[in-house]
Amino acid sequence: MVWAMSDRDAVISRLESQGVLLSIQWAFLSATERVANDYSEAAGHDATWIGVSRFTLFRDRLDRVASCGRYAVQEGGDGRASLDLLHAELSPGDIETFPVLEAGTVRRSNVNGSPGWATDESRFLLVSAPIRGLDELPWLSKSPTKQLIASQSDPDQASLFDDVADEERGGITELLASRALALDTLVVAHAQDVERGERRLVIGRPRLNGGGGSAWYWTHDLLAIPPRGGGRLQIPDPQPGAPSPVPDAPVRLRKRVAQSDRLSERRDSEPN
Repeated sequence: MVWAMSDRDAVISRLESQGVLLSIQWAFLSATERVANDYSEAAGHDATWIGVSRFTLFRDRLDRVASCGRYAVQEGGDGRASLDLLHAELSPGDIETFPVLEAGTVRRSNVNGSPGWATDESRFLLVSAPIRGLDELPWLSKSPTKQLIASQSDPDQASLFDDVADEERGGITELLASRALALDTLVVAHAQDVERGERRLVIGRPRLNGGGGSAWYWTHDLLAIPPRGGGRLQIPDPQPGAPSPVPDAPVRLRKRVAQSDRLSERRDSEPN
């Protein structure tokens, strides 16, 4: 008998083989290490500072490893200058372990202003979470975009509204009808307790838990992946190509960034 691969196994296997999971792990570890080093209660830093700083640096590191936005290598540009920009403000350890992603593996794919990154098959968004509450995130208290992501059905169950109260279904149905997702979308949840030195990082398929309970159909612990050496110390040759007007269409990473893309990414400011 041939057993079908579960949704979790299929997604994790694909992203792992593409090097995406290690890239997310590197970006998070780099961001949280910088936050921990810069944190100073005496300077007035608090939980809000930690959360906003971690989100901002995490987003920046993901753009670096995927060569998005300001980190895209310009066609005909100076490779040395591009390398200097790519490594700016990174620690020696970050540079040594900088992952290598094959050109075109990951691109920016935002949803309603929320920063997202996508492969040809799927996309992931970021959500911050408390260390102790990551498993029970209340999606209905998050932004409409996060509620939309959590409203996707579980491919293993094909059930859209498990454990969602009847009075909440009408609004969710209307939301789905008006904001259909073009790509299967996952969530990367990240948490950090600077004082205790604790961190959590998972990727998973969210579950709209209006009736309480688990916030996920499944998760995968990205900090359980053994870190690897990166060795990306040279800039690959720029890849030619023009921006595509088709949403979520596969593109090459090493392309000239359109002005509209730059303006869009400047508006990315949602830490949840």
